[in-house]
Amino acid sequence: MQIELPIGLLFSRTGSYGTVAHSLLNGALLACREVNENPDVGVRLLPVLSDPGGVLENYASATQAFLDQGIRHICGCYTSSSRKEVIPLIEKGDALLWYPTHYEGFESATNVIYTGAAPNHHISPLIDYLFTRCGRKAYCIGSNYIWGWESNRVLREGILRRGGTVLGERYVPVGVTALDTIIDEILRLQPDFVFNALIGESSYAFFRAFRRACRERGIDQAVRFPVASCNLSEPELYAIGAEAAAGQISSSVYFSSLTDDANRAFVARYRVAFPDGPCVSAEAEAAYVAIHLLAKSVAAAGSGDMVRVRDAAGGIGFDAPQGRVTIDATTLHAALTPRIGISRADFGFDVVVEAPAPVPADPYLVGVAPETEVAARPRVRVVS
Repeated sequence: MQIELPIGLLFSRTGSYGTVAHSLLNGALLACREVNENPDVGVRLLPVLSDPGGVLENYASATQAFLDQGIRHICGCYTSSSRKEVIPLIEKGDALLWYPTHYEGFESATNVIYTGAAPNHHISPLIDYLFTRCGRKAYCIGSNYIWGWESNRVLREGILRRGGTVLGERYVPVGVTALDTIIDEILRLQPDFVFNALIGESSYAFFRAFRRACRERGIDQAVRFPVASCNLSEPELYAIGAEAAAGQISSSVYFSSLTDDANRAFVARYRVAFPDGPCVSAEAEAAYVAIHLLAKSVAAAGSGDMVRVRDAAGGIGFDAPQGRVTIDATTLHAALTPRIGISRADFGFDVVVEAPAPVPADPYLVGVAPETEVAARPRVRVVS
């Protein structure tokens, strides 16, 4: 007997970070289609869409509307502030949020399944890479909300543990694009690298303005002041534009340029399904994975009951485009494969470092104490 299950898809495909959130929605919709076309799954998903428009206050009302319709499984949110906004309603409504976005960690909610990267998947490997390839002096910039604050804090603590220095740390409101003062400060302080925790239009404007300011001074920005991010994906390279798309560092668990057969097939299906874009991204892949894991968990539970599905999710695995993904029963986070890529002028990434196997999530970085840090960090290999 097939289980029919309405699910909410909560993504701001409009607004200041609409490009990347639209790719999240696309990944989720593609997975819904695949689940529904495969009779062996035994689940039929009925997606209901809501677009909060990137306005934080709209997320709670959209979530409540889902709950009022009897929907108890919601896949969505891009920003950490929107996730924090809806979790109390999710918990009160005995629902599950399937959160498909990289995030800053330091959270483990019993009503949330996390399929995006945790800090030991992206920030910790990035610190190792930057210290090995770039230097010990950092400058941090971020959007003025929890993702920027916490990402910079984790990076700062990791840098200080290794004997490095943070020369400056600045924040701007989400959507702000006037960044010349910050760029002037970066050029004056002369860091070895810049850690970028801006999101959406703010991030795209920074990449363009910083590249332009360096070019005007005869500086090769990508070489002298490399910019590293944990939230830079392929659709955003298009949003940045050709003038600054190449030479940027991204730490992620997925890039569309992965050459295995499973990923090639995924990218091909995605392009056919969404010819108008946005193109495939780490976020699209994480949402795609979340929906497949949701369906497998519902099938294993034999119903859409939240508690039974959550219990079934622990240990559930899926052969994703990035490789094997498995949900840990204790943390409800996914084991993922860390990678680092360098962006190209054609809006893709060359993967230069990757872990040899999926790494269990460590959302609280409990394995990263000074005396255990080396043993706790995921081992990676240089691939180019």
